[in-house]
Amino acid sequence: MAREDTGLSGVAGRYALALLDLADEKRQLDAVAGDLRGLLSTIEGSDDLRRMIRSPLFTRAEQTKAMTAILDKAGVGDMTRRFVLVVAENRRLFVLPQIIKAYVAELSRRRGEVTAEVTSAVQLSEAQQTALVEALRAKVGGKVQIEMKIDKSLIGGLIVKVGSRMIDSSLRSKLQRMQLAMKGVG
Repeated sequence: MAREDTGLSGVAGRYALALLDLADEKRQLDAVAGDLRGLLSTIEGSDDLRRMIRSPLFTRAEQTKAMTAILDKAGVGDMTRRFVLVVAENRRLFVLPQIIKAYVAELSRRRGEVTAEVTSAVQLSEAQQTALVEALRAKVGGKVQIEMKIDKSLIGGLIVKVGSRMIDSSLRSKLQRMQLAMKGVG
């Protein structure tokens, strides 16, 4: 299969493209993407898991055994399971988060979708997320996917990143700007 110029390079890019091609061939693009998003969420939510995949002190067998248990508990599909275990066998778990992000980004790019990273102080309701997607779609003029993150330190409001553009309407930033303005007055 001929590849168009994707801009993906390095270990993570090569693994992501290989998985993308395989998932496309087996018509499992969305299933694999869902599995990977769940796995990334698990990795980001566990300090111990991040330490295990990054540390060269764990043996190949230990990493493979740990990932097998995590994949079993997560209930991922066979293709995702086999792929992650190959990554573990090849001692490349340290780049797994980047592989996942590269896979999702390339899949979105191929579909003409734009991914917006949205950080809020609290979980947005489905209605709020739908309204946000519609507002972003009107601004960027295309399909929009949102990746939600929670950061309680924002106090309120949102931070929205689309590509290289960022809109920060969080209360934390507004208070910081007000504090700077007040320092300038005194």
